[in-house]
Amino acid sequence: MQLTIEKDLPVIMRDGVSLATDVYRPAGSSRHPVVMLRLPYSKEQPALLFLAGDILRIAQAGYAVVVQDCRGTFKSGGTFDPYFQEADDGVDAIAWAAAQAWSSGEVGMMGASYYGATQWLAAMKNPPALKAIAPFITTDQYYEKWTYQGGAFQLGFILQWASATFAVGEVARRLGRGEAEPAALGAAIAIADHVDERYWHTPLRELPELADLAPYVRDWIAHPDYDDYWRRAAPAEHRDTITAPALNFGGWFDLFLGGTLANYGAMKGRVPQKLIIGPWVHGYNGGVYPERNFGMFAHDAVADVTAEQIRWFDHWLKGADNGLGSDKPVKLFIMGPDVWREEDDWPLPDTDWRKLYLHSDGGAAANAATLSFAPPDDEPPDTFTYDPHDPVPTVGGASFLPGLFIAANAGPRDQRAIETRADVLCYTSEIFEHDLEVTGPLNLVLYVRSSAPDTDFTGKLVDVYPDGRALLVTDGILRLRYREGFSTAQLMSPGEVQRIEIDLVATATVFRAGHRLRLEVSSSNFPRFDRNTNTGGVIAAESAADFVVAANTVLHDATHPSHLVLPVIARE
Repeated sequence: MQLTIEKDLPVIMRDGVSLATDVYRPAGSSRHPVVMLRLPYSKEQPALLFLAGDILRIAQAGYAVVVQDCRGTFKSGGTFDPYFQEADDGVDAIAWAAAQAWSSGEVGMMGASYYGATQWLAAMKNPPALKAIAPFITTDQYYEKWTYQGGAFQLGFILQWASATFAVGEVARRLGRGEAEPAALGAAIAIADHVDERYWHTPLRELPELADLAPYVRDWIAHPDYDDYWRRAAPAEHRDTITAPALNFGGWFDLFLGGTLANYGAMKGRVPQKLIIGPWVHGYNGGVYPERNFGMFAHDAVADVTAEQIRWFDHWLKGADNGLGSDKPVKLFIMGPDVWREEDDWPLPDTDWRKLYLHSDGGAAANAATLSFAPPDDEPPDTFTYDPHDPVPTVGGASFLPGLFIAANAGPRDQRAIETRADVLCYTSEIFEHDLEVTGPLNLVLYVRSSAPDTDFTGKLVDVYPDGRALLVTDGILRLRYREGFSTAQLMSPGEVQRIEIDLVATATVFRAGHRLRLEVSSSNFPRFDRNTNTGGVIAAESAADFVVAANTVLHDATHPSHLVLPVIARE
């Protein structure tokens, strides 16, 4: 099919700001449904434009594909203020697309990450022309599960994102307008290429690059609580106004998985939803990692994400009777057997929620502790020292660190090197005689105390192979000042026992016969998360000289039965 391509069309927002917009549509005068992408990463960047779907293939399937630079980015006018501008701009862009001579008036939206955010933010305004969305690896709000997780600042993600995308893009934009010297672009690229050095900067809020190129990051840091600043752009707070059916894509190692699952779970009973989750990390959907290969069918191209999107839009925008309504709503990649499987719902209706208890004689720091389905009796606790000067390094997981597009430090990485540290407690099951499937949300309940008024606790679920490899499955963190909720910080009385819950998000993993399951507990995962200074003060305002060393303890006895809550699936 021959396509007509129109570049840099000016689309005027309600306040007069012009947003640069490209259109890819079938040649001729016919009207077509619209599929829209709104992104802040330049519509001229093929790697990002095609990140979650082939827009040319979608256009050839009979759609007008509209691609727009968000306000204040690249060729669009105005000032970039992430999240808070996208609802109204999205509504205006949708109205423009619906009114064009080549448009049928039916509009859908698609795209990954931030351009998944632009979908939900527009959808919460319920524009009449918006008939369906297809958000890929995105979330349900922009405090918890995006900027913060468990109350801890997602340092690795935010600084990498701001420096390597927004800051470099802003300098390029200024250069194109004659507002910057060529040397400024080289300086911005150098910062992005060495962002790992910036992770160690203290105080965090005084990081120089935040002053000019990414000033909004300072605002995010200045709002460590979930307050009205964040509520003004939170789809999770406005789900009752959303009517657009959603095709939700997620990744088992994506840092926004929790938000993807929350969107599906909250909307499924009221608005048609579909959920597809692969063994993917943020920015890489290949399924091949340095220590783990999930096979060719794990790749989003082989799984044919674009075909899923076309089928979704054919149904909702063209009214096609293509059998979509008879599909099971959930499709999961099950790790272990490495197969795709369809399910009736999430969580799976036949889930057997089982408690796996922590046990030790006080030797968890020496990797000499166990996990068992039997509750604990009288057992001594495990204590370790957490020093924010020497945090546990991030090794894999749902990270967003340098090497993003090749998953250089993300996904199921081997944890053996960090398990030798004295500040990492390891609890390991017996060798499984039979396969154990764990598919669903995961929660870690710990009874803890600390010498500090505030500290962090982390949890990691690990698959231990017969050859000794200890591959990360999923992880989580809780900043203890937020143990009662993220809206209000509450410091602890040092030495007082606290019952806490750490959200380990979710997985679909079969621990194969001959394998073991391991839980790692510590107090840092850096630079994925910022370091808790243990002072109880404003963490972003403190320097390394302010850091306090904490003695942190995990209890596991009859009165304090620390445990994992596992979603076990037992089928013939």
